[in-house]
Amino acid sequence: MKLKMRTSLLVTAAAVALVTILPVAGLAGNTIKIGVAGAHSGDLASYGLPTVNAAKLVVDELNAKGGVNGKKVELLIEDDVCKPEVATNSATKLVSQGVDAVIGHICSGATKSALPIYKAAGVILISPSATNPELTQSGDYPNFFRTIASDDMQARAEVDYALNVLGVKKIAVIHDKGDYGKGLAEFAKGFIEKSGKGDVVLFEGVTPGAVDYSAIVQKIRQAKADAVIFGGYHPEASKIVSMMRKKRMDTVFLSDDGVKDDTFIKVAGKDAEGVYATGPKDNSKNPVAQAAIAAHRKAYNSDPGAFFESAYSAALAIMNAIEKADSTEIAAVTKALQTETVETPVGNIHFDERGDAVGVGFAMYQVKNGQYVKVK
Repeated sequence: MKLKMRTSLLVTAAAVALVTILPVAGLAGNTIKIGVAGAHSGDLASYGLPTVNAAKLVVDELNAKGGVNGKKVELLIEDDVCKPEVATNSATKLVSQGVDAVIGHICSGATKSALPIYKAAGVILISPSATNPELTQSGDYPNFFRTIASDDMQARAEVDYALNVLGVKKIAVIHDKGDYGKGLAEFAKGFIEKSGKGDVVLFEGVTPGAVDYSAIVQKIRQAKADAVIFGGYHPEASKIVSMMRKKRMDTVFLSDDGVKDDTFIKVAGKDAEGVYATGPKDNSKNPVAQAAIAAHRKAYNSDPGAFFESAYSAALAIMNAIEKADSTEIAAVTKALQTETVETPVGNIHFDERGDAVGVGFAMYQVKNGQYVKVK
């Protein structure tokens, strides 16, 4: 997922310039320093905090066994609130502290903003949730990897389900104007138009954080849409869905992994019932996933939240690569990530030449009796 870019070129250039005078990752030391960057406060903290927990669990277990290649692993945690302009500061700080790799960022806009800083410093970034296709497909960031599938696959899953399973014909595609939401919506619009099975009767963005979304709800009604595909996050989705139900509209609502979060259900309440959302494929039968979830319950006395499994996988992947490479140097670790298969909660994975994890994908879920349940 991703958040809209707000960072100016001046800010990014200044941050990259600052990196050139900071310590470069991979220098010899007594510890391996791993950064964890993402939204740890604010509206989207429920997406970022599970990654912190996942990293802590993996690192604690490794350190209890003696560390990696004889070195203890140290976590450096930075909160970027999923805002691009804050992410550049977080990245600069982590690089100044000599990180060898970073797990994060959570939102794709923040990730895209921070990546040039890590690239200039020779630091690998591995994200559990940044789904923007451009991050890997552009070829601009050879230091970027992710343990989640990209938005084009997610949009395809939503459109296929809407057209082929639900049989809807008229679809309103709405987004939050951000890189993540708008990008996913544009993919969805294109897939619908090429399908020959449905029509996009409305394509429009909404302003994040608005109090009243009655105007867009009225447009959805006037367009006589059978379904809404929404690209964005749970704060806006919950308000739109609640407004639709308040107006007695039974229009089907489908969204993305930015909405597949328990916070959406808590905020929308009974209006969340029946909402569909794509999310990482179900790994409940994977013994590595079962063990990771059990470890979280034992340590934190709660079930893990969004992106926990892909974050745990990211932590396992980067630590395995550093161990197999016997180095924190970027070229050696990159080669290990691409050639060494590692058992993780999202499957036995390695990464292709672009940085995408081979074998991961999305599934469709629906809110039933107050919780997301995978649908067939």
